[in-house]
Amino acid sequence: MGEVSVCMSIIVPETLLSPTLLSHARKGDSGIVARVETSGDHAHDLERRLLEMGFVEGARVEVLHEGLIGRDPIAVRVDDMRVALRRREARHIAITPHAA
Repeated sequence: MGEVSVCMSIIVPETLLSPTLLSHARKGDSGIVARVETSGDHAHDLERRLLEMGFVEGARVEVLHEGLIGRDPIAVRVDDMRVALRRREARHIAITPHAA
């Protein structure tokens, strides 16, 4: 008798995926903003700026472009607008990636 192989795929709800930092995302990656966390001397100013740019909990994000040198800066679609930011700023934004 021949062997039988079974292939199963598991669909993981987005809510079960671990948040990752936007600074680790590559071109084409997308997700939902889980939180914005800042610390340090200018934390309040940076957090306010990120929130004003639309990086609020639940916002949809997609990395559209990466710079040539060190993949910096990045262009990100935040809901229906486009924003450019440095990876050092993006490391304060946690996103829940979309399942592939």
